[in-house]
Amino acid sequence: MTPMHRRRWLAGLARRAAGVAGIAAGLVPGLIPGLLPEAHAGSQEEEPLADAVRNALRQAITQAAPPEPEFPTTGARLAYVRWLVDMALRLARQQVDWRERKEFLQTVWYEAKRAGLDPGLVLGLIQVESGFRKFAVSPMGARGYMQVMPFWSRLIGDGNPGSLFHLQTNLRFGCVILRHYLERERGDLFMALGRYNGSRGRAEYPNAVFAAARRWEYHDKPPMEPQLPGPTALPASAPG
Repeated sequence: MTPMHRRRWLAGLARRAAGVAGIAAGLVPGLIPGLLPEAHAGSQEEEPLADAVRNALRQAITQAAPPEPEFPTTGARLAYVRWLVDMALRLARQQVDWRERKEFLQTVWYEAKRAGLDPGLVLGLIQVESGFRKFAVSPMGARGYMQVMPFWSRLIGDGNPGSLFHLQTNLRFGCVILRHYLERERGDLFMALGRYNGSRGRAEYPNAVFAAARRWEYHDKPPMEPQLPGPTALPASAPG
């Protein structure tokens, strides 16, 4: 085989390998990290936590509560249902199965509200972090939808980083951690997002999340009440 033929043969092998990788990634999304686009984040740095902070975070993580929201009024429940349907339609390209979308969005809404965060912001962060891939793994080892670093499971969890692939566990960790960083930054969301990403003070990551979050903005528009026809006017009496 001449050098030219060998180069062509190797180039053909590379193209075929790329094709196989693309097919595998499509068939098994998120389960083959090396064959998928890298998750955006995952470089959070492990920082020392005061005992009081660690205990508070551990309590926030372990408080058991089902992700079934409760509402004070029927109007509030209907507003949530409208949000859920709207978001499910927007998410259809990423998650085809309706039941999967419903469970995912219900959990996002519940955990975001529980942590005092906007669900649209959390969806934007997930879009940037993992592209809505449940089993995404970053080069730094961050896991799941919100790309939670494994050291968090040791600091405030049960020590099992595998649990970070569980839907509610991952979203609870992610939302609690972002709330923690937001409090550390005294409400400065720009700086808190940078800390979440491990790029505190740089604009690329916060701006990417803000841009993605605009896709998930929601302004509730309750359906208008039907207008009932008024009384029919009687014809004027003809002059006598």
